[in-house]
Formats: sequence, structure tokens, C-alpha cells
Amino acid sequence: MKVALVHDHLAQAGGAEKVLQAICEMFPDATIFTLLYEPENVDKHFKNRRIRSSIIQRLPGGVKHYQWYMPLMPMAVEFFNLKTYDLVISDASAFAKGVITGTNTLHICYCHTPTRYLWDYTHEYIEELRFNKYFKKIISLVLNYIRIWDKSAADRVDYYIANSKTIKSRIAKYYRRTSEVIYPPVDMDRFKVADSQGEYFLIGGRLAPYKRIDIAVKAFKELGWPLKIFGDGIDLGRLQEMASRADNIEFLGRVSEEQKAELYKNSKAFINPQEEDFGITVVEAMACGRPVIAYKKGGATETVIEGQTGLFFNEQSVASLIECLRRFKEDSFSREAIRLHAEQFSTEKFKKQMAETIQREYERFKNGHEYLN
Repeated sequence: MKVALVHDHLAQAGGAEKVLQAICEMFPDATIFTLLYEPENVDKHFKNRRIRSSIIQRLPGGVKHYQWYMPLMPMAVEFFNLKTYDLVISDASAFAKGVITGTNTLHICYCHTPTRYLWDYTHEYIEELRFNKYFKKIISLVLNYIRIWDKSAADRVDYYIANSKTIKSRIAKYYRRTSEVIYPPVDMDRFKVADSQGEYFLIGGRLAPYKRIDIAVKAFKELGWPLKIFGDGIDLGRLQEMASRADNIEFLGRVSEEQKAELYKNSKAFINPQEEDFGITVVEAMACGRPVIAYKKGGATETVIEGQTGLFFNEQSVASLIECLRRFKEDSFSREAIRLHAEQFSTEKFKKQMAETIQREYERFKNGHEYLN
């Protein structure tokens, strides 16, 4: 069976790229098609893989400033010639699902989310852009065109796998398609449980406004408790200014995977104030036996068990988070029990579920099963 893997873009090492890594291990001979890639990222995580990039890769600023070329991305992904492949697996949160496949090719999409800036997050996305109102109007028109394409592209997929029940609901809402849930993989071997109590609270990832890290900064500035923040992003400057003169809040910048594992292991708890599609950092923290304090919405409601692996706060507000933090008692949680709970999201389980689903659907496809919207 000849297999192709399609990924939006290999420009960062995030949760989607970890899913791609696991699928690559399942299909070591598969070619990767992607809109663009950063060579240093590829060399580290996808060494010796056959990678085919789109025309975006060769345009001025196509790698470092790929957002400029969003209007061209639908066309670019459709240029990939996949007619000789038996199976195409797209790993998508935006454009990858829009590839065109032949009648003899099964297309399975592992969907991280229907493109958020086109659907449920579009108004917030426009508002957060640092442009004047006239340029924002132009961007709105572009997004309208891409939204029409996105729905058409979604219809090209034969079978959907959602990365959480939250995303399963969004796929049904925006694409009018059914899907199967297989949670993303976490490499449990990279995370260890510490014997000692934690030293600080931890939060981090990509620092963007929708992550609502500002809630945690304000809460810990008021409480005076130690908070470490890892990661980088467009919201860094605003958050640093917000935390000014608060010696208890430390910004660590980008950290390696090894450093991140140590940060999880030595923390009191991990803070998750955002609504995530799945939230892999939450599971990584639990893999280190650390409880999670999370906003009760989105993927966290599927991974955190109230009172056993963490606590929930009900409103995305400073007051609600502070109330939850005051209820938190680290010694009321079992590190071993939290780690055991996290193991259900292991890479091994992900590969097993994916292999079973792919085999089942490929046999159905070859036996003439028709995939209808």
C-alpha cells in the first residue's frame, strides 16, 4: 500500500507535529506533503523523510512569513499530485484536508479542528489583528472566500478522525460530517514523576491572546505565589508589561522538550485557563503526576477528572481562578494516580487505535463502501 501524509506546515514543533511524528513511525516509507517547512525543524524531528513542499516554500518570505500567502494556500495544496497513492492521511487544522485525491485513493483526515479563524473564532481573530479597521475589512473578505473553499475542501475527505469529543462536535457543526475520536499521542517515556512536593505553579505554550494567560498573570500577581511561564508568542510583551514589578512571576522563554519535562515535574500544578481543542500540555503535566487547574470547557473536560487529577474553575476570570487556587491542596492528589490516568493517552495506544481504524476503513473502501456526506 502506497501512503502519503499531508500536513499544513512544518514551521513549529507543536501538538499537530507530534501527531505527524507518530503517524510517520507507523508508515516509515510514506512521503510527507506540506505547504512549507523549516529545514531545522525537519532535520530534528523528521530526519531522512521524503518531504514535498508547495510553491509557498519558494516565494519570498514563504517560510518565515507564510501568513502573507494565506489566499494562495488553497491553490497550493490542490497542486499536490496524489493520484498514485492508495491511502492519503491528512493531519489538518487548516488546509491539508483540501488535497484532491483520485477515485482509487482513500483519504482519511485526522482533524485537530475545523479551521478556527474561519468558523468559531473568526470574530476574535479579526479583532486581535494589529491592523487598522480598513485593512481588517479586506482580511474579512479574504476569510470569506477561504471559508467557502474550506467547506468544499472538507467534503473531499472520505473519513474523519477527531482529536477530541470537542472537535467531533465542531466537525458535525461546521462540516456536517460524522467522525471517530482518537486522542493525540503523548510520549509517556519522556515524563517522570518526582518524589518531592512542587516548588511553583506552571503555565505555558504558545503565548497568544486566546490562551488567556493574562488571567493567570493577574491572579498570581494578586496572590504573590510563584508562577513560571514558558513559551513565546505575540502576547509576550503585553504579558510581561502586565507582570511588571511582580518578582513572583518568571518568564522563561522557549524551552527544550527536556527542560519542559523538568518544569512539569517540579511544579505544584499546571494552569490551563484557555479553551483548548484537546490540550496536550495538560496531559504532559499529568504524565509527570502533577494536577491541573483548568477552565471547565473544551478538551480539558475530557482529560481532567475533578478532584482526582485536578480542579476546574467555571469562569474565564481572575476571581474564578483565584477561588480555585485557594481551594487547591497539593497533598490531596496522588501523583501515581494522576500518572496512571495520563497513560491512556500514550503514543502506543494512539498507534494501536489508528492502525485498527485505518485497516478497517481501507478494507471497507476496497470493498466498495461509499463515503457520503
